[in-house]
Amino acid sequence: MHHNLLFSINDNFSTQLVTTLYSIRENSSFSELSVYVMQQQPLKQNDKIAEACHQLGINYHPVVVGPQLFKDSPTTDRYPETIYYRLLAQEFLPTELERILYLDADILCINDLRPLLELKMGEAPYAAASHSQLTEMANVINKVRLQNYEAESYFNSGVLLMNLPQIRPLVSRQAIFEFIEKNRFQLFLPDQDVLNGLYGERILPLPDQLYNFDVRKKMVYETISRGQWDLDWVVAHTVLLHFCGRDKPWQSDYSGRFGALYKHYQHRSPK
Repeated sequence: MHHNLLFSINDNFSTQLVTTLYSIRENSSFSELSVYVMQQQPLKQNDKIAEACHQLGINYHPVVVGPQLFKDSPTTDRYPETIYYRLLAQEFLPTELERILYLDADILCINDLRPLLELKMGEAPYAAASHSQLTEMANVINKVRLQNYEAESYFNSGVLLMNLPQIRPLVSRQAIFEFIEKNRFQLFLPDQDVLNGLYGERILPLPDQLYNFDVRKKMVYETISRGQWDLDWVVAHTVLLHFCGRDKPWQSDYSGRFGALYKHYQHRSPK
């Protein structure tokens, strides 16, 4: 079975992308894997990314969107064109693709990703994880802010499994643009807010302790699980560690608990 990954990066994240891909290849049981990388202009490191993918046995497909494609969309400094990429990725991907997993480039894979990509989704257009157990009050506030009371949670869009045959007839450019115009003063994380505001009630929930583990909240995970989700459990079971927030593990002064693990994969990944 062919599996597909999606990223959207600029030139500042080429090295991090390769580290993420290396961690996925090292820990997953894929036979054939393709990665599609949305980019406004051709990345300066495209040749290096292509060579790294070749070394990892991954098919690399740069998807150059161009600078003028969203000229009619509401864009400002807070709403750059790139916020639309993961919401409208289906417009730029091959029509034969049925399933793709979008990942942020600040994610590390430490166990087999294949079960997630083969998850039965039914008619759900997306599957994603919320961090609602970590921030229940924020979850309620977000529902009120976005006026979507039917949504089960406020979902993080950094890990987004996309069921493309369901998305293509559902997700509309016009609906997205209108939602942003109507709510522009309430939106904090524009693409994530749009995803939740328009489609939140249709999203299949994923357990974040497995597929979107916020590394800043390790002690909270341990507390709410009554000690079960400790470091040994995470190493044995968690699939995707997400280095959310401003501090990143590739920074020299990063002091987070999983920083050494990230730097190990960074060191081992193709250069």
